[in-house]
Parts: sequence; C-alpha cells; structure tokens
Amino acid sequence: MKYASSRNYVDGAVTYLSPYISRGVITTRQVYEHVIALDLPWHRAEKLIQELAWRDYWQQVWRAKGPAINSDLKNTQSPVANRQVPKAVIEACTEIEVVDEAIKQLYETGYMHNHMRMYVASICCNMANAHWLQPAKWMYANLFDGDLASNQLSWQWVAGANANKKYYANQSNINKFFHSTQKNTFLDVDYDHFGHHSIPEVLKHVVAFELETTLPNVDQPKLEKDKTTLIYNYYNLDPFWYKGEDVQRVLLLEPSVFKKHPVNQLCINFVVDLSKNINNCKMFVGEFDELAQQINSDKIIYKEHPLNQHYKGNEEPRDWMSSVSGYYPSFFSFWKKCKKDLKACLPQ
Repeated sequence: MKYASSRNYVDGAVTYLSPYISRGVITTRQVYEHVIALDLPWHRAEKLIQELAWRDYWQQVWRAKGPAINSDLKNTQSPVANRQVPKAVIEACTEIEVVDEAIKQLYETGYMHNHMRMYVASICCNMANAHWLQPAKWMYANLFDGDLASNQLSWQWVAGANANKKYYANQSNINKFFHSTQKNTFLDVDYDHFGHHSIPEVLKHVVAFELETTLPNVDQPKLEKDKTTLIYNYYNLDPFWYKGEDVQRVLLLEPSVFKKHPVNQLCINFVVDLSKNINNCKMFVGEFDELAQQINSDKIIYKEHPLNQHYKGNEEPRDWMSSVSGYYPSFFSFWKKCKKDLKACLPQ
C-alpha cells in the first residue's frame, strides 16, 4: 500500500473518500473493514487506519468539548495581530505559486490536499498572525469534506492553540511535496527564522470572512405524522440506513446551522446530489422544531451528532471504527487504545 509513503505528496496515493465520510455516506468503520478485507499485513495498512482514527478522535473531542472547539482549546494563540483573514489568501494571490493554485482549485472543486491545508493554515496563523477561527471558517465553507471537528481542531493544532508548538513549512518543504521549484518567497528561509519574522507585506491586508448560505428554495413536503421518519442532514446522508424498509425519509437543512457554520453553493449542491441516492428522500428546509410539528416525536429517528442535540425522538449511535470513546488529551493516547482494540478483533 503506497498510502503511507506518498500521502503527503500532491500526487500521492490518497483515497479521495473524505467527502463521503464527512457527509455520512460511508463511515470510518466501513472503510476500515474494507482495508482489513484486503488481507494486508498490519504494518502496511496501519497508516491509513491511523488516519481514519484521527477522524474519530476529532469527533470524540467535539462530543466532549462541544462549542469549545470554536475557541482556543489548550493554549492561547500568540501572537495574534488580527481576527480576520489575509486578503491574499482569499484572493489566491499569496505569491506562493502552488498555494495560490490550490486555493483556486478549492473554489472550483471543493477539494484541497490535506498537506496543503496545513500550509495555508500556517500562512494565515503563523505568518500573518491571524487568529485561527475566521480562516478556519473560510476553509470549512469551501470544502466538500468540511467537518467542523477535523477543521477547527486541525487549525488550532497548526496555530499552537491545540498543540505544544506551532506548525511551520518553508518553501523548500512546499517545493518537495508539491513538485515546485519556486524561490525568493517570504517562505524561502531556514526554519530558525520562523518565530522571529515580521508579517510579510503581502499578508498585511486582512478582510472579514462573510458568507451567507443559500439553501434550496423548495416547497415544504407533505409528511405523514404517524409514520417512522428518518432524519438526514449535512452530516448524515447514509443511503443504506434502514434500506428497504417502509419509512419516511427527510433531509433536514436548518438555516440556523448554516448561519453559524456557512458553506458555499457548491457544497450545498454536493449534498443535494448525494441525497438523491436516498430512496424517496424529501427535503425540508427549516428548523427541527418546525419539522417536529408535523411528525410525532416517538416516530422520529436520528443519528447522534454534536449538531443534533436539539433534536427530539429516538437517537441512534454513529458507527465508529473502534469501541474506544470519550475524551483523550492527545491523539496518541487515543490511538494506543484504539489500535489495541482493533488488533484484538482481528482473526488470529
């Protein structure tokens, strides 16, 4: 499996499954089971399994910390010169060629390589000294695989708010992993330069991130009040949930959720297209309380998720990769338990 050795390169052997995991079409457990079914030695599959565990870990942190993931979790980010976003980043004119190309690709396709996300976050937080939250919101809004836990907590990690040190990458590192040859940029310095630098001129102009999500303009569907009803949403588009059973299926898009966590039109279109894989799924644009007026709460079924805590009805657990749950202060303390749990279940 080439994933472990090449995943950090722009042309590496990555899976491209992230948007489907983030939107709940498939689960980390399903991907893990597929990897195990390939009958590879553990050491060849471990890196991919570990990356799946990162997803579950961030979600477990979100479950434990709730809205606190939107503020500095472990350390106060310092220094902070502004709480906006470098205009050069939003406009893809940072003068780092592969970074600007990647931002343009993000706008066009909803995709950005994971290593590039770290580069962009470091430029915003550690070069422009922007507080991580607004740039993180900008990136989340444009990603098809936008996941609040992974996104917010990874940005905090880069900025040193969720880690013991900041993440930096110089031009040489970027050139290596993105096959470029650019020189004489504000990142073309030795690593001991970072932390003692002034904000590069190109990053000094900052702007507020503002976006209003436009949800589909649809008539509210006619619903049966006493029929078992499955609630789908931005994080749950599982086409196999109660597959073949006679249930009412509703995709709920709540304006209040997207006001707090806006996404662009391409992301909404992506979700609407994915919902077409769910048989007879009706779209409801409105708040849960409005939907609940039309269906008896004892008939409503939904999946557990931090954004669903105001739902009423019958909550079902999500499908995690392992049985390990709860808050762990570091990923590797979580991974140690997770790895032991997963290996204990393998055929001997």
